[in-house]
Amino acid sequence: MELAFIPSPSRGVLHLGPIPLRGYAFCIIIGVFVAVWLGNKRWIARGGRPGTVADIAVWAVPFGLVGGRLYHVITDYELYFSEGRNWVDAFKIWEGGLGIWGAIALGALGAWIGCRRRGIPMPAYADAVAPGIVLAQAIGRWGNWFNQELYGRATDLPWALEITSTADGRVPGTYHPTFLYESLWCLGVAVLVIWADRRFTLGHGRAFALYVAAYCAGRFWIEYMRVDDAHHILGLRLNNWTALLVFLLAVTYIVVSLKKRPGREAVVEPGAADGAEGSESSEGSEDSKGSEGSAGSEGVDEEKADDADAGKGDAREDATNGAGPAKKS
Repeated sequence: MELAFIPSPSRGVLHLGPIPLRGYAFCIIIGVFVAVWLGNKRWIARGGRPGTVADIAVWAVPFGLVGGRLYHVITDYELYFSEGRNWVDAFKIWEGGLGIWGAIALGALGAWIGCRRRGIPMPAYADAVAPGIVLAQAIGRWGNWFNQELYGRATDLPWALEITSTADGRVPGTYHPTFLYESLWCLGVAVLVIWADRRFTLGHGRAFALYVAAYCAGRFWIEYMRVDDAHHILGLRLNNWTALLVFLLAVTYIVVSLKKRPGREAVVEPGAADGAEGSESSEGSEDSKGSEGSAGSEGVDEEKADDADAGKGDAREDATNGAGPAKKS
């Protein structure tokens, strides 16, 4: 008998009248907001304009959602196109099923389009949003908890996840909470990227590459624990091979870019620094005008004071002259 475990929610959707509120969708939405918020702060710190991250996210997020869904449907096509399945379910993204590999790939394409429209270097933007993206993944993984999906092997550890659903062949019991493992790993990756970026002044996409490499390292062993159906190649799940390949590509990019483009971009958004300097110069000109105006007013006051003193002197001379003859008489 288990003394402790992580309970699963009895249902992953609440109904507000006719409107369904799905826990999976909420996790995705909250993750997007956190990613944009943190990315905006980091972008401004790098010298960019406020709001630029959100403007480009308008392109990146929809592309990422489509890419994530496409990867899931393609790699798990039997869930939607095999006998007895309804292909329309492939469009029900709110029921779960997003592949991070497809989300990052097409999301990067959307971000590239947004960066091109704004004249912004894509690697600099990727470095700014990298910690926010992995934080969004940490939050999004809790959507699997709401749906009682993507858990690991059976276990009786105190932090085991209790599965109560019997849908789609699930067997009630306690299992490794791989959603929690990945969520915690993603939090650690976010901290690592932020620290490394400050410590080593990462640039030209290396902060993003570090995020990708670190995430893949964790995803490899977490994926190995999962028991849901998946395609296998040479004894390893497809996502294990994907994680290994992407990890090698990310590490290679870091090594090559360090040799070709060391350091960090001096300018991440054309015109942002000029706007700031322009506002400072306008403030300086206003100050100079104010000082000139005050100096001019002081000069006028001094002239008035001199005229007044001169008038008093003339009056005294007149009084003296008038007093002389009177004394003589």
